[in-house]
Amino acid sequence: MSTPQLDSTKIVEQCENCAAKTPHTVTVDLVTESDKEETVAYSREPYRITECTQCETETRQRMNNV
Repeated sequence: MSTPQLDSTKIVEQCENCAAKTPHTVTVDLVTESDKEETVAYSREPYRITECTQCETETRQRMNNV
């Protein structure tokens, strides 16, 4: 019997909404945190964004706070 293969773009993580370990899509985005035009270029921060493939709940975590 073969083992089901998980899509290589998915990571299994705990989903608080599903209360189970489920596949998640994980990306890293640079988010601009300042509205001031003169500091926009310096206010980008990396965020880890996860989306549960079961319930579609999205979570964002600022990577500088890890």
